[in-house]
Amino acid sequence: MELEALTKHLSYGRLAIACCALAVVCSTAAIAARYRSSRHAPPRHEHTHPVPYPNLELPLQVSGSQYEPLAWANVSGWSDDDHLAAYKAFRTSCKPIAAQQGAPTESKALGSSLRDPCRIAKGLDLGSGAKAKEFFEQNFVPLRISRLGEEAGFVTGYYEPVLDGSRIQTDVYNVPVYRRPSNLFVRGKTQASVGLPNSGPVYRKIGRRKLVPYYDRGQIEDGAIAGRGLEIAWLKSQTDLLFAQIQGSARIKFEDGTTLRINYDAHNGYPYTPVGRVLIDRGIIPKDQMSMQKIREWMEQNPDGAKELRRQNRAYVFFREVPLSDKDEAVGAQGVPLTPGRSIAVDKALHVYGTPFFIAGELPIESEQSKTPFHRLMIAQDTGSAIVGPARADLYFGAGADAGKVSGRLRHNMQFVMLVPKGLDPVARGHKLPIPDERPSAKIAKLFPQTDPPKDKPAAKSADVPTATVARAGSKDAANSAAKGAAAKDAAPATPPATTPVAEAAPVAEPVPLPVARPDIPQPEKRRTRRTRHHRDQ
Repeated sequence: MELEALTKHLSYGRLAIACCALAVVCSTAAIAARYRSSRHAPPRHEHTHPVPYPNLELPLQVSGSQYEPLAWANVSGWSDDDHLAAYKAFRTSCKPIAAQQGAPTESKALGSSLRDPCRIAKGLDLGSGAKAKEFFEQNFVPLRISRLGEEAGFVTGYYEPVLDGSRIQTDVYNVPVYRRPSNLFVRGKTQASVGLPNSGPVYRKIGRRKLVPYYDRGQIEDGAIAGRGLEIAWLKSQTDLLFAQIQGSARIKFEDGTTLRINYDAHNGYPYTPVGRVLIDRGIIPKDQMSMQKIREWMEQNPDGAKELRRQNRAYVFFREVPLSDKDEAVGAQGVPLTPGRSIAVDKALHVYGTPFFIAGELPIESEQSKTPFHRLMIAQDTGSAIVGPARADLYFGAGADAGKVSGRLRHNMQFVMLVPKGLDPVARGHKLPIPDERPSAKIAKLFPQTDPPKDKPAAKSADVPTATVARAGSKDAANSAAKGAAAKDAAPATPPATTPVAEAAPVAEPVPLPVARPDIPQPEKRRTRRTRHHRDQ
């Protein structure tokens, strides 16, 4: 019996020790879990409140713009255009659009919505203007668009110059056309990148780490990068080079009859300054007579002044050779050949390449004084550093001297109608937006007047002086006496002028003052406990 009792006693002891060990393990795990959760728990003062309205996207957002939905019948000159020519240019833009996959890299108003009409156009080989017109009306909705606060947009023109040149430097051809230098650096881009951005900072790399701003036009003209083997070709004058840089592309004809095609590849990081604006500001050429031909004539007649004028525009463009024949048109920023009379350059920060724009108004197409009606559907396929704004476009007119004459005299206000795919119809999407709460009735507004917070002014101490109030616009009961009570409000006299004090004014509900700041109460200092390790004697 004593042996059995001793055995039970030992078993109970072992059980008690096991329970104690289990309790220690559980408490340790709980403390550790509490410590981990306290490290990642959000601050207690942050409270989330329910949003009164659902978080819905606005119908269409183009920064700095205003737009108005139209019916096709209200688009002036829409029926007079050659829609088949516009449709062919649109299908050209659809090739790179259809090749895109996933979400666009940059968030813009139209996003990837052009993929749907491009998918439809891929299977339609239309042969008549009526069918093309029907295609646009069935797949797009028209929006009149302009800069915020303005009624119309603004257009200029551009073309591809044809210049005489040489592959080697001579006494006649001594102005170099440079390719992109190897020490030109743009963040996020490599030397293998084709067509660097035409805006933003550009640096010159010194050594491995040091970056400084790149050379400006004056430094490059003075030979800052000469002798490095960067010359693509040689031209007759700096004026020819300047106009090629303004247009972004050129055809250089050599004496052996061959032609070299060059296109924009990079710039030196300085903002573009129009030399025509400088001549206007100086009073040299009147604004109403300004054109590219006038600029060229003045620069040829004033070589010293032309040098100083060029350097007012510190921006400088570098080119690359492109494998195009004489029959091929220049390639725009979208990567597709431009169509004379149908391609436009737009602000790429706001618009998506391939977007159709119907531009209407009068332009001096036939002569400088003519007002030729212009109602034409154009396709956004290019961009330019000077093309900024939601209703700003550069119209492409082709290559050669004749195209240069037409484009050189365009500086006109025009109406812009942007064609938006029906999937982004702002009218249909606008119906889904919540309607704001109704304004309170006049009776409720009188019972609960909205008062401004009191300003820091000394209050009247004399009890004999009645409080004066100022009548608000639209208030009819500002002259009621407090002694007459609420029952006399209906028979109140007319409101006195706002600047006239009232002898007996109705009491105005004073705003509830904020609670007094809580006094600082010293917090007891937390006791610091020293953690010690208990080593078990061996």
